Amino acid sequence: MYDKYILPYLLNYTCGQKPFIKQREKIVPLARGKVLEIGIGSGLNLPYLDAARIDSLIGIDPSEELIGLAEKRIDDSMPKIEFIVSKAEEMHFNDDTFDTVVMTYTMCTVEDVSRVLDELKRVLKPDGHLLFCEHGLAPDEKVMAWQNRINHFWPHISGGCNINKNIPHLIKKAGLNILMMDEMYLPKMPKILGYNYWGTATKAN
Repeated sequence: MYDKYILPYLLNYTCGQKPFIKQREKIVPLARGKVLEIGIGSGLNLPYLDAARIDSLIGIDPSEELIGLAEKRIDDSMPKIEFIVSKAEEMHFNDDTFDTVVMTYTMCTVEDVSRVLDELKRVLKPDGHLLFCEHGLAPDEKVMAWQNRINHFWPHISGGCNINKNIPHLIKKAGLNILMMDEMYLPKMPKILGYNYWGTATKAN
């Protein structure tokens, strides 16, 4: 009942707050060509796509309820969009399919991040780019300690969200090459929830 009727709207509200929107504005307009968004959720990135740069978009998410909300955000100015209700650990796309893969505030919730990133790497073209924007492990020891304490129960009340994942380590471990990355605490957000990493990565040579 909670996961179906309350959590999707709670996630849509929380992830649509101004600090998160400002981060989306920095990364989503860079998407180009044939685009895959992993964890499209309620479609909060859709208004920030540059339709002139995009041929098509496929958005996948395991939540049918969130995709239902995303469908309501589509308008005539957007490129061709297809939604798929699915987890990302095993995607049924051919190798080297997408020019761009977008992931925003998704790595925190996927059950097997390494497997998702391996799949992402497989479906990304050799010259394609991953655009990422994620919250994760803070660099300050005191904040990090609190993240590790709170994370024992936080995923159980937040739809599986983990607040202490080391985002750049996970990306590099998957064999992806980070081309550009910025990081900071988001303003007006609790430090344990608001340390953000965002940037671009590609297949390592």
